[in-house]
Amino acid sequence: MKTVLIGVGQAGGKLTAALQSFDQQMGFGAVLDAVGVNTAKTDLQSLPFETVLIGQDRVNGHGVGGDNELGAEVMEADKTEVMSALDGRVTAETESIFVVAGLGGGTGSGGAPVLAKALRRVYDIPVYVLGILPGADEGAMYQVNAGRSFKTVARESDAVLLVDNDAFRSSGESMQEGYDAINDAIAKRVGLLLAAGEAVDGVGESVVDSSEVINTLRAGGIAALGYASVEASAVAEENINAVMSTTRRALLTGTSLPDASTADSALVVVAGKPETIPRKGVERARRWVEDETGSMQVRGGDFPLESGRLASLVLLGGVERSERVESFMERARDAIEQAETEVRDDPKEMWHNDGLDDLM
Repeated sequence: MKTVLIGVGQAGGKLTAALQSFDQQMGFGAVLDAVGVNTAKTDLQSLPFETVLIGQDRVNGHGVGGDNELGAEVMEADKTEVMSALDGRVTAETESIFVVAGLGGGTGSGGAPVLAKALRRVYDIPVYVLGILPGADEGAMYQVNAGRSFKTVARESDAVLLVDNDAFRSSGESMQEGYDAINDAIAKRVGLLLAAGEAVDGVGESVVDSSEVINTLRAGGIAALGYASVEASAVAEENINAVMSTTRRALLTGTSLPDASTADSALVVVAGKPETIPRKGVERARRWVEDETGSMQVRGGDFPLESGRLASLVLLGGVERSERVESFMERARDAIEQAETEVRDDPKEMWHNDGLDDLM
């Protein structure tokens, strides 16, 4: 699925750079172009693509300090400048736009919904948000920001592909090492999903194309993406169990949103050399995902890829009912209650914003 990426905020910019780098290294050509948007000038300087500094008249290039109300306001004021940066980048070849943002920071959580809404008004292609949930240890402000932004980006975009930082953080890592590892892991997963049907090394029996990704996400709401891989046998029939086990691991332990197994729709993609992908294994995996998710809309297919491994990607659409989403929203509500007890003035006024006031 050929796409243009827009990284909003510090986390969004870094993940966008990782996605573009992975796509280029693999030679997929699914990422057509990228743009970085931020209120902090220093966070844009290391990005290897065109950047747009917004809110200069309000924050003078120093960022919004975690204030997502201000982040929304400056994006609303400067969205024309951001849209202008996309001129010539979103072409007839483009099949989707991804707004990439950390939902805990001020610029990302405030600006992403505003930008997604503006993009949908202009472009007649799906506008998705790749949103990063803050980890449980990242502080109350980040939980509140993500809680307020979470529902709005789901409403203003065609779907939100959600990434939970806690799903990828390893013990013993520093915070920066953890973020770098998360970016690399997500870049691999999302990069393979975008490339499915685009970079074909050989002919598979039932090759996935971009329309199947779009149809899986058509219902909107929250989406999750699982991944797992294993060494492949040279004989396809010997890989049936391998396809089943990687698909189970992708859904049950390798997803971007843990415990998200009940879904409205799903797509199972098995990547590897065409001669090593067992048709029977792909179909069995598809039926297993159908049973596990309770969805009757489960698609499945191949992604021919020159590799000695077999990989399973499982894209889930409509996972709002997952335990992880519910527990996060409870965490965000607790953070808001805590903030209310610490502020003497009316806290509702502190959080009030017409674009974000329906989040909690």
